[in-house]
Amino acid sequence: MKWLRFRLDDRHGFGRLDGDHVQVHDGDLFTTPRPTGERLPLAGLTWLTPCAPGKMIGLWNNFAALAEKNGWARPAEPLYFLKAPSSFAAHGQAIAPPAGDVGRIAYEGELAIVIGRTARAVSPADAPAHIFGYTCANDVTAMELIARDPSFPQWARAKSFDGFGVFGPLIETDFDYAQATLRTRVGGRERQNYPLSDMCFGPAELVSRLSHDMTLEPGDVILCGTSLGVMPMKPGSLVEVEIDGIGVLANPYG
Repeated sequence: MKWLRFRLDDRHGFGRLDGDHVQVHDGDLFTTPRPTGERLPLAGLTWLTPCAPGKMIGLWNNFAALAEKNGWARPAEPLYFLKAPSSFAAHGQAIAPPAGDVGRIAYEGELAIVIGRTARAVSPADAPAHIFGYTCANDVTAMELIARDPSFPQWARAKSFDGFGVFGPLIETDFDYAQATLRTRVGGRERQNYPLSDMCFGPAELVSRLSHDMTLEPGDVILCGTSLGVMPMKPGSLVEVEIDGIGVLANPYG
């Protein structure tokens, strides 16, 4: 099933995608979604992020092809950072360049895991039961800012400007990442095309390992990392992240 959140005038809601309509639900998305019987056309709605995460965790160096190209060793454990909740942005929302001189801004097309049940120190075998579904993400990054100060890598700042945590447009609950490909287009030109099966740590192992570090709550999002093809964006570009079986996340930059 494909789930989304929307705004219609002053009303916020969620529901299941049904063709070019939304079957509106009430209750809680992760535990008790109940159909109301109302159907709304997508054309009249504004997309919201498909959930409201308490935290977004991003993986670094989680794809073998990118590690090989850059001469990085395969990580022994997940290497990750956090993005501020104020950075979250929805499908269709413009990504604004940060104020001041922070250097070049890059797109990073990624698969994102959405947690559906509280996970604390779960095993890899039990981890899939804590995954609600998957969505597309663009882990926007001020790439030159990370190493600007040699005494302190600025991962949080470089990843957390307003609008840098883009994800959506919806959550797919029936998805096999091992059979899917991710493609990123910038201004209509394909820049990334890689198999999601190339992950060093797959979704179940990520959820398990991260849940031993911190409690994962329903709605939390884990960005699985990116692969080859990351480049700076030019203002005025439309960035599209497409994943087989999920959909297309599209946002203008600048």
